[in-house]
Amino acid sequence: MTDLRKFIIPILITLLVITSGMLFFQGTPNERLFETAEFSEDYKIYALDLPRELYFAGEKVPMDDQEVRERFDRELLTNTYWQSNMLLSIKRANRWFPVIEPILKENNIPDDFKYLALAESGLLNVTSPAGARGFWQLGEATAKENGLTVTNEIDQRMDVETSTRIACKYLLEAKEEFGSWAMAAASYNMGKTGFRTQKSNQKADNYYDLYLNSETYRYIFRILAFKTIMSNPEKYGFYYQKKHLYPPLKSKTIQVDTAINDLADFAKSQGTNYRNLKIHNPWMLSSKMPNPKGKTYSIAIEE
Repeated sequence: MTDLRKFIIPILITLLVITSGMLFFQGTPNERLFETAEFSEDYKIYALDLPRELYFAGEKVPMDDQEVRERFDRELLTNTYWQSNMLLSIKRANRWFPVIEPILKENNIPDDFKYLALAESGLLNVTSPAGARGFWQLGEATAKENGLTVTNEIDQRMDVETSTRIACKYLLEAKEEFGSWAMAAASYNMGKTGFRTQKSNQKADNYYDLYLNSETYRYIFRILAFKTIMSNPEKYGFYYQKKHLYPPLKSKTIQVDTAINDLADFAKSQGTNYRNLKIHNPWMLSSKMPNPKGKTYSIAIEE
């Protein structure tokens, strides 16, 4: 029996080592899935067919230019497959486009420019590293030149309606100077001075013929990608019901030309609360609203 053990025990140990090694190299069930035909068949990323014709603000995009096609393809792929961001954009657009669209129309700005606001900020009151702020990313100097209040307590760049009107004014002036809506949009991103210099140096009269910095180079095509996807979301894999979208904020507007020393007290006096007052008026940055010059402000009150 002792001699038999001498042979059996080493054999059992060897088998145990081999079996453990096989299990180790096989990995977890999830890891093994990547080696199966099932994974190869189920996991697919599709290239996207590009439209034969494309228009920005009524102006034809030269889709027969291969370089132009590739720039648009990049943005269409990026925004189609960044699904969470695109779906959030669709949800927010349902809330804010109805606010922006009539102001664009009133100022004779093409409807496509609502997608510029989306490209600039994602329809959020964000602040850029350079200090631009709001849906339209207005700089402080531009805002003040156009009569907006920008202080530690009040920043009207974060008032959607007010900032949209300032953006319209800029775009009309840029269209007049540069000759096309595409170049007006590019100058909005780059700044009139920088865009004017590049246009002059390159002796170009067409946005699509210009060689610009990376951000402005992509800019129009980001806008076009948003327009293309949101005009036909199911084609690009986005399915939702109306109940999934963010509804417009319901409010009434009151005019105030005096200081408000305590916004919480003011909110209660208007039948709402501090939180809702801030949500409807993100341009109110502080807990009070100084008004040394007696300026009239439009304050939205939740209905």
